Amino acid sequence: MNKVTVVVDTPALLGEGPSWDAENNRLLWVDIEGFKVHAFDPATGQDQVYDVGEHVGAVVPYRGSEVIVALHTGFYTYDLLTGARQAIADPEQDKTTNRFNDGKCDANGRFWAGTMSLNNEQKAGSLYCLEEGQPVRTMVQQVSTSNGLGWSPDRQFMYYIDTPTRSVDRFNFDLTSGTISDRTSIISVPEEMGFPDGMTVDAEGMLWVAHWGGGRVTRWNPETSELLQQIEVPADQVTSCCFGGQDLEELYITTARIGIKEERLLETPQAGSLFVVKPGVKGQATHAYGQKGQEVC
Repeated sequence: MNKVTVVVDTPALLGEGPSWDAENNRLLWVDIEGFKVHAFDPATGQDQVYDVGEHVGAVVPYRGSEVIVALHTGFYTYDLLTGARQAIADPEQDKTTNRFNDGKCDANGRFWAGTMSLNNEQKAGSLYCLEEGQPVRTMVQQVSTSNGLGWSPDRQFMYYIDTPTRSVDRFNFDLTSGTISDRTSIISVPEEMGFPDGMTVDAEGMLWVAHWGGGRVTRWNPETSELLQQIEVPADQVTSCCFGGQDLEELYITTARIGIKEERLLETPQAGSLFVVKPGVKGQATHAYGQKGQEVC
């Protein structure tokens, strides 16, 4: 039995966007609605919290004390030591009712992150790709809730979730050019399991999907669409997951408190916390922004 444990007991409103910062041996994650970036150190058990002053959809490692964040107003560098932030680009300056939601870097250090409407407007968002020294590229349009991203270990495929579709989609992926093509739905998540949210891909190429309203993470075979494993989480709104730790054997799981009735929160008081489980497989390394072709761990 895979036992899920709490590592950061905190009432995050909308915990999301975890990424493993191997250079500093810590897990970066965000509370989107709390306007916070978190940095959890498994060695000490400490969770540092940084207030960025606006919605923050995702955070990825960059260099030293600097990270890259996808904020309500676009992409920024953010220095965890000084609090200094520097704007890089805002691809949706004209869409003030959208915010960034989830994102991560590919193996060439490009930051892929997508948007969604704050007013539940359907198909108002897009998926973007930020590459150092290049203009932001729009990769997918008419997205409702841009969410989970991941790549196959051989870099041939990119996986993507637009939550309301209940579908996990696969694109052919070209690492050299950073382009995607031939979108195909490969997994359809049943209604009783909630909505597919964040996602990660393990070292064996299997997909780990977080279930919003489903209280679990699941493991799927992208070739056969077979459900391989389910791990229950004592929080209904499971938002994302990421492998971390020295050997990438720990699966960190973010959760949320929003959208849960008060009486249910009494039954699941740790909703919003950061959880961890050893699922029995290793993950792939998180890639840092701008680190072309390098594994960061």
